[in-house]
Amino acid sequence: MEDAILGQWQQFYPKNLSQLSWRGEANEYTYVDKDKIMLAKPGGDASVLLKLEDLNKGLEAQNVKSLRRIPRFSWQAENVIEFNSVGALIHYDFVAQKVLLNLRVNTKAENKDYCEASNMVAYTIDNNLYIAGAQGEEIAVTTDTDKNLVNGQDVSRREYGIDGGIFWSPNGKQLAFYRKDESKVTSFPLVDINTRVGDLREIKYPMAGMDSEVVSLGVYNLDTQKTSWIKPNDFGDDQYLTNISWGAENKYIYIQVLNRASNHAKLNQYEAATGKFVATLFEEKDDRWVEPSHQLIFLNKKANQFIYQTNNRDGFNHAYLYNTEGKLIKQLTSGDWEITEILGFDKDEKYMFYVSTEVSPIERHAYKLNLKTGKRYRLTKDAGYHDVQVSVDGKYILDNFSSLNVPRIINVADTRDKFVKELLIAENKLKDYNLGEISLGTIKAADGQTDLHYRMVKPADFDPNKKYPVVVYVYGGPHAQLVTNRFLGGASLWEQYMAQNGYLLYILDNRGSANRGKEFETVIHRQCGQCEMADQMKGIDFLKSLPYVDADRIGVHGWSYGGFMTISLITNHPDVFKVAVAGGPVIDWKWYEVMYGERYMDTPIENPEGYAKTSLIAKAKDLKGKLLICQGAIDNTVLWQHSLNFIRECVKYNVQVDYFPYPRAEHNVRGRDRIHLKQKVSNYFDDYLK
Repeated sequence: MEDAILGQWQQFYPKNLSQLSWRGEANEYTYVDKDKIMLAKPGGDASVLLKLEDLNKGLEAQNVKSLRRIPRFSWQAENVIEFNSVGALIHYDFVAQKVLLNLRVNTKAENKDYCEASNMVAYTIDNNLYIAGAQGEEIAVTTDTDKNLVNGQDVSRREYGIDGGIFWSPNGKQLAFYRKDESKVTSFPLVDINTRVGDLREIKYPMAGMDSEVVSLGVYNLDTQKTSWIKPNDFGDDQYLTNISWGAENKYIYIQVLNRASNHAKLNQYEAATGKFVATLFEEKDDRWVEPSHQLIFLNKKANQFIYQTNNRDGFNHAYLYNTEGKLIKQLTSGDWEITEILGFDKDEKYMFYVSTEVSPIERHAYKLNLKTGKRYRLTKDAGYHDVQVSVDGKYILDNFSSLNVPRIINVADTRDKFVKELLIAENKLKDYNLGEISLGTIKAADGQTDLHYRMVKPADFDPNKKYPVVVYVYGGPHAQLVTNRFLGGASLWEQYMAQNGYLLYILDNRGSANRGKEFETVIHRQCGQCEMADQMKGIDFLKSLPYVDADRIGVHGWSYGGFMTISLITNHPDVFKVAVAGGPVIDWKWYEVMYGERYMDTPIENPEGYAKTSLIAKAKDLKGKLLICQGAIDNTVLWQHSLNFIRECVKYNVQVDYFPYPRAEHNVRGRDRIHLKQKVSNYFDDYLK
């Protein structure tokens, strides 16, 4: 089990080129090989660029502590690397052997965000925001003493594409930041058992239908040392501020303001200096939900134009070119596929590079798009899942990919459809192990039309004349895709551990999951779990059609939304599922957070039928098979309140259920503790399904 859980990222992890990247603006790439940074041109052989011993000599000569290994670094310029060391941000010119920047930051600092234009770093300590410069001075941007006021951190529980709370202007002279007021948000108690008696630690947790946080945006001017405030009032206090984007000329800030019901969004423009509202560029509406999740990408050559992404126009996430007056210049991409990432542009901004699902929902390929003509060129030819880096001038790509039976291949190619050089073919470190055969396929969804992708892992030493127990692994919710044409089909080695122990594993991405378009996802609206279960049962029908599946020995396992799906399936279909293991399960959506829960379910008052139908409290009495629930005791995402209430209901109806808390785990059980968790899960299936 230790091999399966930790080994996947250690001894069995396919060989890679560590820290492979383009060297600043040069058409040269670098990677780390043990204690050396290697350098090569496309098509050329690699040579040593910098040795650790030489780096340390240069650092020690300027009173910077030496390093034990080549650090995680990025290129600041052709000869300058940036890295963190002992709480300091270092810029080191290895040609001149000179430390250009040694920016020391308070040891309590969190959420650090460095600004190249000003050579300053913004960070938070507790709930306040600070800035530090190269001279070591610390400037307090906020000085709030009220613990309900939180500055410079992410808001809205990281939904709607929010992954931070600090936004430097392009010229580094202004700093925008989130402030959230949680004074009306209810608290939930978590217990720290590490102390002598046990400490109560409360977290703010806005539950569906209850009061939420109030978010505003501050803009701090480094010259005047004053803050202007942007407090949109489009939808009152109950709204989201997302996709914070600075205009290319540092004068305006753009915010997508979304109402709490998540069905009406406005892209607004504000004066950074005053916080004054300027204009609404355009609006988006949808009776189900609108989900703005991408910052605007401004063009350098045309400062009044930007790229906007949305799936709300034609049902798939595509790119649109707008000007700052809100006029649509052109739709850049279209089709029944999604852009999953915009990689950047060439220097002249003639071409945009992006990754999409156009070839297949389970693959990722890179493309070059002519912004003027709309013609696009596929850059990655091999089947699989590609991770691509484009050179600054847009002439070359580094292509790192894998597929079902290919652990990893790394190539250099140019962006005119010419292969340049193969950098790495990783050996299969599992080739000498007796593993189960993995296959990828499709079935029809419960609507009879939509293709759903599955991964199946047959037992090791498979005998088609035998019948095998099945474990269905499920997630099923939004923003997740389990089945991909990556190495092993995206499978964890725990699936192979189970296959070696005589199980067939089956994983199906039902409607409601990610990267298949808006209609595919929004079937869950106001009824989470219902369409998902219907699709999973089509998977069961497929399994039952296979002569080597024992239909009397089918189990199910999932975590989080997958835990919700697991208990939903075993209680709604007790004749099918004999054993289930649910981790961190949502039991009733009224106990889940506003930002996620209300988007998909609306509020309990607006949708009482949906909340009642999807709640698993009323299903506890219907449990027939064996169910184990695992729960992190300090879970701050799916609160302990969920599973404890389900257990309470089982006790009420004298329904036997097994329960295992992980005392110091939050929403996931990580590190070495995960070995214990997966052994617990496996043993449960061995005891009651095998």
